[in-house]
Amino acid sequence: MPISLDPNLSSAPDGWRWVRLNEVAKLESGHTPSRLRPDWWGGDVSWLSLTEIRAFDGKWVSSTEIKTNHAGIANSAARILPAGTVCLSRTASVGFVAIMGNPMATSQDFANWVCGTGLDPDFLMYSLIRCRDYLRELSSGATHKTIYMPTLEAFQICLPELGVQKAIVKRLKAAISEAHQATSAAKAQCEDVSALASAIVLGSIQTSPGQERRLGDVLDEVKRGVGADWASHPVLGATREGLAPAKEPPGKHATKYKPATPGTVFYNPMRILIGSIAYVDDDDNPGITSPDYVVLRGKPGILDSRWFYHWLRSPLGAQCIQSLARGAVRERMLFNRLAAGEIALPSYAEQKRASAALKELKPLKRALESRLSEINRLPQKILAAAFEM
Repeated sequence: MPISLDPNLSSAPDGWRWVRLNEVAKLESGHTPSRLRPDWWGGDVSWLSLTEIRAFDGKWVSSTEIKTNHAGIANSAARILPAGTVCLSRTASVGFVAIMGNPMATSQDFANWVCGTGLDPDFLMYSLIRCRDYLRELSSGATHKTIYMPTLEAFQICLPELGVQKAIVKRLKAAISEAHQATSAAKAQCEDVSALASAIVLGSIQTSPGQERRLGDVLDEVKRGVGADWASHPVLGATREGLAPAKEPPGKHATKYKPATPGTVFYNPMRILIGSIAYVDDDDNPGITSPDYVVLRGKPGILDSRWFYHWLRSPLGAQCIQSLARGAVRERMLFNRLAAGEIALPSYAEQKRASAALKELKPLKRALESRLSEINRLPQKILAAAFEM
């Protein structure tokens, strides 16, 4: 039974027609030459993998880092597909789409359409991206979600004539390019705010230089769990952007989750090297966080927690963390390790002055992040509008 690639279209717009996708494009599966044969790898045939498809989403791919060779192709079910082939990831990371800019092969995790003369590859790619959420709903599987080939073979697509397809693609590319430029500008503004926060921290140290202090002497670790009323608190997490709702609910040790109240700094000890650090400010909702996290507060009258949070996220804090790490990216940075680090601590009065300035940056950063979130949704909105003919 045919499956509509766009369930939102109940009927074909004027001048468009519903066709089975396999009538206008040939569906091909990929394949992986044996990994036990190193002589089949490292050649001149680009081979697209799931690892790379995220980076190429919505783009033409001219080359890949992973290469196979003609021996690998000849001795396996892999095929070199022509330029212009549209590739859809159909397992694990379902719904990412790219177009081959040169002949290449793919893993079996892809469905590949070799477009006929009546189907523009870009039009098909944007059609698939527009319906990405629907494609993911069609996937199934307990461990890894997969869109199976019989489902893909049943797809039907609503098509205008080729000239209209190309006109839609031209408008889409121009609009999406503008959206990407706006995204880059918004990200640069967010980075400017982060740089300003680091400058405020550094300026406070230069204004009121103090003695080097051991972090363990100026910080208190929060160890005790929240107890039996854990269910009444939201669960908080730490990301590279700062405070965020936790992705997972509390497990069987929920009573051991640590309180994260205003003035609390906490971090993921497995990800502090990449900046997964959070701070609960005065206007944030308090909550609880994983017992696996390191939770800290500055000692009253000695270390302002907000100032310390921004110091820890600044180049000065990053340098301290790196000096304490032993080299492993996934190494656990527990409190006893962090406590051995040193900090050039300005006077408490200077910390409070800088802390007040840092607090003023928060609404600006939130506004920029909200704007960036809106801009990130633009491509999907542009795609939806472009197909409303």
